[in-house]
Amino acid sequence: MVDSAVFTRHRRLLFDVAYRMTGSVADAEDLVQEAWLRWSATDESTVANPRAYLVRTVTNLSLNQLTSARARREAYVGPWLPEPLLTQPDSSQEAEMAESISMAMLVVLETLTPVERAVFLLHEVFGYAHGEIADILGKSEVAVRQTATRARAHVAARRPRFDTDDRVRVEATDRFRAACAGGDLNAMMELLAPDVVLWSDGGGIVTAARRPLVGADHVARWMLGVMRKPESAAAEFGPALVNGEPAIVGYYGDQPVGTIHVEVADGKITEVRMVVNPEKLAGLRRPDPRS
Repeated sequence: MVDSAVFTRHRRLLFDVAYRMTGSVADAEDLVQEAWLRWSATDESTVANPRAYLVRTVTNLSLNQLTSARARREAYVGPWLPEPLLTQPDSSQEAEMAESISMAMLVVLETLTPVERAVFLLHEVFGYAHGEIADILGKSEVAVRQTATRARAHVAARRPRFDTDDRVRVEATDRFRAACAGGDLNAMMELLAPDVVLWSDGGGIVTAARRPLVGADHVARWMLGVMRKPESAAAEFGPALVNGEPAIVGYYGDQPVGTIHVEVADGKITEVRMVVNPEKLAGLRRPDPRS
């Protein structure tokens, strides 16, 4: 018999690892549930360090999930973006931990191999030593150090370089939302950088651009066209903290219909990421006030 309180105590950590590994709320929840099933079938007296055991379990489950997910993503319709997740302000989080959940960083992590992603996250975000990671992955410490160096260089070369002032991002997000709601092309054009890029992930289920859109005029007109559609006009779009960043979330009643992230540099919006695939919106459900 295992102590369920031990698992409960580490559940949030396990979700954090699984979500950063997979970029999927649904997959992370499934992997945590699978970790619980394995923990519940374990003789706890044989486990010297439950936290290490559970992190090792969910990390290796995530590696298996990533391997199968990559094949599915090759057939995915349109751009693939991570699943958005409603978050709460947490000033106690270190910068690396907070940045690792951002939409832009999750996109960068997608360019790593599964093992590189595991090593990078466990070392750079969760603070595990190389020797501990070697035990988790069943690899030599030398191999882990080499992988860590390679992954760190890869991320550094692709790490987002946007304005980090939250006030600037909040203001830009609010102005973008107002321009969308008002159908104001001029206001939209003032906000967008000339070479702005928009990615929209509809998964082939709902309306979305099948390829990234480039250029202020192209992005502005496409966005305003989408917002004029009946399904968009019927939804309510408001500000929210998503993946630790200011964002726009749309709801039809209590049902989420999509989220929009913008990236800002030199006072202009340089990137827009829009997730409207209904299969990816579980992490945007509002908490039940009765619970």
